[in-house]
Amino acid sequence: MNPPQPQSEERTATQGGEPLANGPAGAAILSAGVGCSVLGILAVAGDASKAVAKLLTFYLPTGPLSGVSSLAILLWLVTWFILARRWRTKTVAIAKINATAFLLLALGILLTFPPFADFLQGK
Repeated sequence: MNPPQPQSEERTATQGGEPLANGPAGAAILSAGVGCSVLGILAVAGDASKAVAKLLTFYLPTGPLSGVSSLAILLWLVTWFILARRWRTKTVAIAKINATAFLLLALGILLTFPPFADFLQGK
């Protein structure tokens, strides 16, 4: 017979008492941050270089934004898939993952902020 668990304890254990794997959640959070930062990096690169802008133009009426958004989504999904597969049974340091994802999100937002992007390009 198993001893009863205290009521104040969070439900972080399976029936066997082992911690739940939070790897898939960590993969989703971190990959979202990666996607945001990639979007910002590609947006600045496409705006700064005509050659990069030409490479990122997947749909002519939209211009480089079509490639920027498409590649950011693709890299987000690929990162999510790879991390979710690697971490599916693992318990990861979710606080560090959250902090890293937040920094990547902040980078993506900063790079898509026109005054900052113009500053980086010397405009």
